[in-house]
Amino acid sequence: MAATGRLFSELNPDLVDLYIGPRYIQHNPGVADGVEGLKRLASDLAKAPGFSVTRHRVLSDGDLVAMHVTYHGFGPTPLVAFDIFRVADSRIVEHWDGLGPQTPPNPSGRTQTDGPTTVTDLDKTAANRRLVTAFVSDVLVGGQFDRLTTYISTEVYHQHNSAIADGLDGLGAAIEALGKQGVRMEYFKLHRVIAEGNFVLTQSEGAFGGEPTAYYDLFRVENGKIVEHWDVMQPIAPASQAQHANGPF
Repeated sequence: MAATGRLFSELNPDLVDLYIGPRYIQHNPGVADGVEGLKRLASDLAKAPGFSVTRHRVLSDGDLVAMHVTYHGFGPTPLVAFDIFRVADSRIVEHWDGLGPQTPPNPSGRTQTDGPTTVTDLDKTAANRRLVTAFVSDVLVGGQFDRLTTYISTEVYHQHNSAIADGLDGLGAAIEALGKQGVRMEYFKLHRVIAEGNFVLTQSEGAFGGEPTAYYDLFRVENGKIVEHWDVMQPIAPASQAQHANGPF
């Protein structure tokens, strides 16, 4: 996206009026709502030493655009993030995001952002959207884990979650380990699905260890099965701590 590219590279508050709609809805609880809130953020980031953005993947689906990025300079640790933008009349009018600290490679040696980046199979977008939507609804929200192999490949499943190894065995071991620790990973509601070709991003609401959590899950689909997964899990701050009343979803 040209807009976010210029905004985050030049960090010029004057560019906000060029690329952002006059009624801008912000869902990040740490950023004030509206155009003025975004201008203040751009001004603050311009003063941050070493701020930069590395873009890994971009998906476009109707009026929504999603980006998989790494932010450097927000703090001592880079942040891996999914940003979702809603566009109207060629301007950005709404924004959601999920951010988490960059971590070392997982047990299979994969990072939170490496792997394929090219969008392919555009003719399969609708089918892949249905597959992933059903997976999240049936398995993650519905708890029908006996249906995992209906959706996830038994031959290839590359995992980028920093704590989980590749394959269904890796996923099963992680779920078992959480159970032994008394930690529940719960998905309550699927809010958004953004699909383009072989990539599908979902935004869900749930809880991790009893704490309200926003889940951003990116899936790569091949031959009708999920074969790769990236994610960000972000605790949801109490509404009393947010700079607006828009909520995270």
